[in-house]
Amino acid sequence: MDLRPAGPPDAAPIAELHAASWRRHYRGAFADSYLDGDVVTERRTVWSSRLAAPGAGLTLLAEAGDELIGFLHIVIDHDEQWGSFIDNLHVRHGHQRAGVGRALMAQAAEAVDHRARYLWVLEQNVTAQGFYRALGGRCVEKAVVSPPGGVAGRLHGTPHKLRFVWP
Repeated sequence: MDLRPAGPPDAAPIAELHAASWRRHYRGAFADSYLDGDVVTERRTVWSSRLAAPGAGLTLLAEAGDELIGFLHIVIDHDEQWGSFIDNLHVRHGHQRAGVGRALMAQAAEAVDHRARYLWVLEQNVTAQGFYRALGGRCVEKAVVSPPGGVAGRLHGTPHKLRFVWP
């Protein structure tokens, strides 16, 4: 496995992995019509924009050969209280529990010089919560999920998310 920073040409494979991960893990929280629709194109638009003008963000890729097997996006010093925001962490289904997420989290911690960091995880995603706890994260808050792209119809009901923090 190799880790490297992402650039604009990586938007399409990131979008495809992001959509596949949402389709697998966000059912029940996100509307089926959204997940079964053209979520890849919507994610490609987001990632193309994000990688064209990264600002205070850093996107790290994990690759095995030419295959993208995971990625993490962090917004450095995003919040005065909580620190840097891990906005996305997704690992390809067949590569989970193989150290990919752990390697990406370690690289992100180095990138922010081990300062405080946090993320939000869906309340229903108990597997991810277990992973974050194993890495020393702790849950400190529960809130309502914001809809993707601000479109309320993309949610199913009123799902909740949990804030995990690392000091």
